[in-house]
Amino acid sequence: MNMNKKKILVLFVLLLGGCVIWRSWSLYHTEKEKKQASERKIEAEKDSKPVTPKSKKEEPVKREPTKEELLEQEVEAKIRNMSAEEKVAQLFMITPEALTGVGQVVAAGESTKAALEACPVGGIIYFAQNFESPQQVKQMTANVQQYSRNRIGLPLFLSVDEEGGTVTRFGRNPAFQFDASVNMRELGRTGDTQAAYNLGTKLGTFLSDLGFNMDNAPVADVLSNPQNTVIGNRSFGSDCHMVSHMALAELKGMKDTGVIGVLKHYPGHGATTADTHTGYASTDATLEEMKGNELVPFIEGIRSGAEVIMVAHISCPGITGDTVPASLSKQMITDILRTDLGYQGIVITDALNMGAIAQEYTSGEAAVLAINAGADMLLMPVDFHEAYEEVLFAMQSGEISETRIEESLKRILSLKLCMDAG
Repeated sequence: MNMNKKKILVLFVLLLGGCVIWRSWSLYHTEKEKKQASERKIEAEKDSKPVTPKSKKEEPVKREPTKEELLEQEVEAKIRNMSAEEKVAQLFMITPEALTGVGQVVAAGESTKAALEACPVGGIIYFAQNFESPQQVKQMTANVQQYSRNRIGLPLFLSVDEEGGTVTRFGRNPAFQFDASVNMRELGRTGDTQAAYNLGTKLGTFLSDLGFNMDNAPVADVLSNPQNTVIGNRSFGSDCHMVSHMALAELKGMKDTGVIGVLKHYPGHGATTADTHTGYASTDATLEEMKGNELVPFIEGIRSGAEVIMVAHISCPGITGDTVPASLSKQMITDILRTDLGYQGIVITDALNMGAIAQEYTSGEAAVLAINAGADMLLMPVDFHEAYEEVLFAMQSGEISETRIEESLKRILSLKLCMDAG
């Protein structure tokens, strides 16, 4: 009996173990089939979905350079290709006589061509003695421009002092039949800015037709000293705001004809009594006083986009604390005109052969001082070749940095290339 019980117990245990094993095997295969079915479903869903191509990394959109950027690139390329001698030459505006060594120039022929080959200056200023007839002037200016383009790939600034009225280079020559009879002070009293604009277009049209691209006008001096004779009737008057409105209207008239006007004579020659043509002249006004009067036309001119400003040889001890002429003063040009007033255009000196400069400085000294002060172009030194050699030596020796020279070249070349582009 005991043996039978043991057998039954063993059999029971075996049956129970078999059931457990079968159940486990059944569950394992069921789960496996479910998993396989699920995987097949996922694969089927993948196959049924459209294949989306992998997006390529988007290429950045290439921006076309602006006109300003293209101009800057062209200017920098030209400067890179210029020799030291060519760079320095571009800083000078001189008479055709100073360029060629000829006593009186009335044509641009082989001597002019050879002179420009040797020294491609930035500009030439002409006077009444250079003008015989309209056709003669047109031929002369056309020739000299062609020589410059062939030599250095740049046009010349061809300039003249044609203010109309007191200062005229054509009005007294019957061959040109140019009516220059205008009194600026009387015109200023009218307050007629349209008349001032018309004067600008009249001057610009006349000069452009003869081949000139720059006029040393308008006079933006405020006649704050009634005893002043050097400016006198050349000024639109003693009201700084009226002078500003009239001078800028005239400037716009010139620009609309393709002629570059020169706003002069910063910081304002109308406050002086003496004449810088003959010697020392000064104003004791402070900077704040001048900002409220003599500087107003220049401040407004800068805001209006004046392209060239001429700096006078007047001294401003009330501002600088010394007697250095504004044209040679870093404080007056770099610190005030450029930094304080924000002017970015070309600064040209008044004629360096005038008494206020020539009596105190050699041509070389004045030229180096003016460039280091911040001037871009040097007008009519007494001895051009001395001035040129001194500036070249100063650049090569480090007295004038090449960076300082290239700042001026960028302004000069930018305006020339814009002028060329129309």
